[in-house]
Amino acid sequence: MKYTQLGRTGLKVSRLVLGTMNFGPQTDEAGSHAIMNAAIDAGINFFDTANVYGWGENKGRTEEIIGSWFARGGDRDKVVLATKVYGNMAAEGPVWPNHDKLSAVNIRRAVDASLKRLNTDHIDVYQFHHIDRHTPFEEIWQAIDVLIQQGKILYAGSSNFPGYKIAQANEAAARRGMVGLVSEQCLYNLAERRAEMEVIPAARDYGLGVIPWSPLHGGLLGGVIRKEATGGRRAGGRSADALADTDVRLQIQAYEDLLDKHGLEPGEVALAWLLTRPGVTGPIVGPRTAEQLDSALRAVELELSDEVLKELDAIFPGTGPSPEAFAW
Repeated sequence: MKYTQLGRTGLKVSRLVLGTMNFGPQTDEAGSHAIMNAAIDAGINFFDTANVYGWGENKGRTEEIIGSWFARGGDRDKVVLATKVYGNMAAEGPVWPNHDKLSAVNIRRAVDASLKRLNTDHIDVYQFHHIDRHTPFEEIWQAIDVLIQQGKILYAGSSNFPGYKIAQANEAAARRGMVGLVSEQCLYNLAERRAEMEVIPAARDYGLGVIPWSPLHGGLLGGVIRKEATGGRRAGGRSADALADTDVRLQIQAYEDLLDKHGLEPGEVALAWLLTRPGVTGPIVGPRTAEQLDSALRAVELELSDEVLKELDAIFPGTGPSPEAFAW
C-alpha cells in the first residue's frame, strides 16, 4: 500500500479509502468484518462511513458493524476513522426539530450517538455530509471546537460542498484560529469531472485532501457492457439509466474497447486514473466482497502510460478550469 498526507495535515492515510456503505444493506456482519480484516492486512488504514448508512429503519447499522469489529479484535489504533453528520436519523416520517443538519445541538447529539455505535472514544475525521444553508459556520465551528477540546474528534472534513462553501468554511475557521476543513469528499470520476471546475481547485488552495466517492460511477466504469455481453452481473441503478442514453453507451463502449486494446481492466483503470489526479488523496472503494477489494488493491500498483491517459481524456474530456470553462 502507498500512503500520503491527508491534505495539509500531518495525518498519513492510505491511497485507497475503505468505504463501508454496503456493510449491512449488501454485506452481512461477518462478511463486513472479513473485508475490514483484509483491508488492514493490505495496508488500508482509512475507513469511511456515515451515521445514516444502513438506510431506512436500519440507519446506524453500518456504524454498529464497525463498532462490533473493534469489539471483536479489530485494531482501532491502526484505523483512521471517518464518519459523517447531517442526515435525519429517523427511520421514516417528518424530522423532529434539531434532529438533523449542522446546528450545534444536532452535532453534539450526533457525535455522541456515532461514538456509541462505533464503540470508540474518538472519531479521527468528522465530516459534514452536506452544506447547511441555515446554520452559520461560526456556530458549526464553535461546536466542533468543543468536540476537539473534549477529545471526541480530531479533524473536520466536508462532503458534497461546492467550492465557495469550502472557502467560506475555512475563512470562518481561520477567524477563530482553527485548522478548519482538512478534506472534501466529492463525486469525481472519469465520467463525472465537474469537480475539476471549482471544488478541487478550492480544496487544493485551502489544503484539503480530496476523497472521491463513486469512483466507478455506480459501476458504469467497471466494464459493465463487457459483463452484460458475457452473462455477468447486469447494469442496475445509475449504470442502467446512463446506458439507456445512446451517447453514453457509445462513450462507455469506446472506453472498454480502449482498455481491451491495452489489456487493462476497466475498474482498475478508473481507480488508477483518480490516483494520478492533482489533489486526490485516495478514492473510496466500497467492496461488497473480499474479491472486489482485491481488484481495487491492484489499482494502486497500476501505472498508466501517457498514451492511455491522453486517450482517456479524449473519451472523457474534462470541463476545464473555472472561469474559462464558462466565461469564454
